[in-house]
Amino acid sequence: MSSISQRIQDYMMERRRRKTRLVRKDGRCNIEYGNIKYSTHFAFLADFWTTFVEIRWRFVLLFFSASFSLSWFIFALLWYWIAKNNGDLWWQNPPSNHTPCVVNVYGLTSAFLYSLETQTTIGYGARWITPLCPGGVAIIVIQTLFGIFINCFLCGVVLAKISLPKKRAKTITFSEMAVICPKNDSLCLSIRVANLRKTLMIGSQIYGKLLRTTTTQDGETIIMDQVNIDFVVDAGKDNLFFVCPLTLHHIIDKSSPFFEMAVDTLHNQDFELVVFLDGTAESTSSSCQVRTSYLPQEIMWGYNFLPIISRNKEGKYRVDFSNFSKVVPVATAHCSYCYHNIKGNHLHSRDGHDNLGFAVIDMNDPIDVTKM
Repeated sequence: MSSISQRIQDYMMERRRRKTRLVRKDGRCNIEYGNIKYSTHFAFLADFWTTFVEIRWRFVLLFFSASFSLSWFIFALLWYWIAKNNGDLWWQNPPSNHTPCVVNVYGLTSAFLYSLETQTTIGYGARWITPLCPGGVAIIVIQTLFGIFINCFLCGVVLAKISLPKKRAKTITFSEMAVICPKNDSLCLSIRVANLRKTLMIGSQIYGKLLRTTTTQDGETIIMDQVNIDFVVDAGKDNLFFVCPLTLHHIIDKSSPFFEMAVDTLHNQDFELVVFLDGTAESTSSSCQVRTSYLPQEIMWGYNFLPIISRNKEGKYRVDFSNFSKVVPVATAHCSYCYHNIKGNHLHSRDGHDNLGFAVIDMNDPIDVTKM
C-alpha cells in the first residue's frame, strides 16, 4: 500500500509540474491563447497551407476522406441531372433505340459509381460517355481537373507533414535531470544531450533561457522575464561536432542568475530553465529546433553524470545509453559564493569516475613517421 501511495503522489506531482512548466520535456509549449477576435480567425484561412500542415493527423485524414467522398457525390448529382435531362433514367422508360448520354447510368447509384470511376481513373469499362452530350463532355473535363487538384494538394500536405523538421527532433534527447558540480576549475550547471541518429546535425548551436517572475523597481511585475543562459562544451558553443552525446556546461559566475542560489535554496526557487538546440539535418538539409526545460526540482546540486563513451580493444568507440541520465554524488561547494570566495570549498575530487568500457591500448611498437 505504501508503494501504491508513493506512486500516486509521484503521479500527482508530475501532473502539477506539467501544468506549471511553459515548455514540456518533449519540447511542446504549454500555453493557451484567449479572447482572440473572431475576425482574426480568417487569417488562418488566408494562410491555408500552413494551417493544413500544422493541424493534427486526425483532421488531415478526415479532410482527405471527406473531400474525395463529397466531390464524388456532388459530381454524381450532376451526372444524374444530365441523365435525367436526356431521359436516360430507368423510371423515364427510354425507348429501345434511345442513345444515352452515359451508358449504363440509369439511377443515382450508377451515377455515383460513374463519378467515382471518372475521378479515380479506374475505368471498369461498364460505363462510358457518348459524344452526343456536350454538357457531359464539359463536366468530365471539369471533374478530371478538380480530381487532379485534390490529389496534388492532399499529397503535398501529407508529404509536408511527414517531412516536418520537428520529426527529426524526436531523435535528439536531453537528460532528464541537470546537475551542478565543479568542472574545469569552475562551478557549472551541466546538461547532457545526445543525437540518436548517426547522421550529423550541421551548424548546431546551444543556448538557454531562464524564465522567472520578477518585479521591477517601478513595481511592475513581469510574469515571464527571460534571462539568457550561455552553454558551452569543451570544443566551444557553435558548430558542434555532434557525433556523440555532449555535456553542456553553464559556468556559474557573478553574471549568472544561479550565483545567488545554494544547495538548500535551489528547490525553493520559482523558475524554468529552457534549453534550445538549433541545427540543420545532414540528410534533408532542413533546419530544426529541439528544446526541453528543467524546473528547480529537476536540478541536482552536487552530482555529476556517469561516463558513457568507451573504446574497445579494436579501437571502436561505443556509447552506453544506459548511463545517459545516471548521476553520482561528487564533492561540491554549498553555494557559488562559497566556491569562489571561501578557501577549501573549491577543492573537489580530481580522480574522476571509472569508465569500465574504456580499454587502454599499449603503444610499444615503434611509430612509423613519414617525412614530407
